[in-house]
Amino acid sequence: MQDIENQSTLGDAQVKFSIAKDQLVNSVNDIMKAVSNRTTIPILTGIKITAGHDGISMTGSDSDISIKSYIPLEDEDHENAVVDKPGSIVLQAKVFADIVKKLPSEFVNIEVDSRLMTRITAGSAEFNLNGLDAEEYPRLPVIDENESISIRTDLLKNVIRQTVFSVSTSETRPVLTGVNWTIQNGKLDCVATDSHRLASKSITVETGETNEQHYNVVLPGKSLNELSKILDESRGDWVNIVITDNQVLFKAKNIEFFSRLLDGNYPDTNRLIPDESKTDIIVSTKSLYQAIDRASLLAKEERNNVIKFQTISDHQIEVSSHSAELGRVFENIEAKSIEGEALKISFSAKYMMDVLSRMDTQDVRVSFTGAMRPFLIRPTEDQGLIMLILPVRTN
Repeated sequence: MQDIENQSTLGDAQVKFSIAKDQLVNSVNDIMKAVSNRTTIPILTGIKITAGHDGISMTGSDSDISIKSYIPLEDEDHENAVVDKPGSIVLQAKVFADIVKKLPSEFVNIEVDSRLMTRITAGSAEFNLNGLDAEEYPRLPVIDENESISIRTDLLKNVIRQTVFSVSTSETRPVLTGVNWTIQNGKLDCVATDSHRLASKSITVETGETNEQHYNVVLPGKSLNELSKILDESRGDWVNIVITDNQVLFKAKNIEFFSRLLDGNYPDTNRLIPDESKTDIIVSTKSLYQAIDRASLLAKEERNNVIKFQTISDHQIEVSSHSAELGRVFENIEAKSIEGEALKISFSAKYMMDVLSRMDTQDVRVSFTGAMRPFLIRPTEDQGLIMLILPVRTN
């Protein structure tokens, strides 16, 4: 980093620091997940960069999601940054992101003068960007972290993967675009539904000794998707979660992720889940997925991508579909077991494939209560996971 520090500097530099390019790029990539060009607040199209005596922090926000990434000066005997003059600046996010990815050197030097002109140098490249006053950037919510909930990082990512795909994409009922989180007595129940399908996952969480609160909140599906993209092994083994009346904070190693909560009461979904079945089938997850995937090749041309599914013997299932223009497809697959009444039902191939691709067991149990009743898909080993799909009426 010595070469960077010896370069000529702005005479009236108000902020001055050098930073490792790889750390800067990784941090900017995370922050960009919260930046939108469609915001009604112009300064939110920028990234706020703050150089302090202990490290560099960067913040991006679109009002709904705010992400703060932190780069310590040193990390495990590795120098990440040197701060000569602490301070803050806001730079246009997209331009800054594009620049840092293409800089030629391993280290980047950033200086800001009294007119907020920002000089970015790396190797032989130099950019001069107009900055904005960081004082005008909205402040992040102040959240009391004493009452936090802890979840293993890999478990949280899996919970998101197994539920968020079922949220609604329609804004007609905004509350259904989120996932309902209920936390009580060390247990987290997550439910998502778009009124045609439902995903429910229950796990155990760590709560502080003083945190006996009951939470019932709705987290935006978009926020959870973006959070999942950021969480990886470098963020540590645990994520701390703090929930307030209208915000949730996810805090992991060197990252803070804020999201607003959705207003409104989430519907009571417990009554949708049948407590008995007329037909129970245990079948290979992979075999069923692949058969439905093949049948959907013809079903894609028809409305709703519907396939037909029926039992044809004690151990045989037929998966089929037809298209008036393309033709028909039939496939028989072997089931591990079929118990109860004979069954013939139609459903969305996409919905079923979405479910099966998120099942982490070799076999699944599919429970039916009738041709026009919702049916359940669960792992054969109890993982606190329940998926529900509504059938489709066909001729």
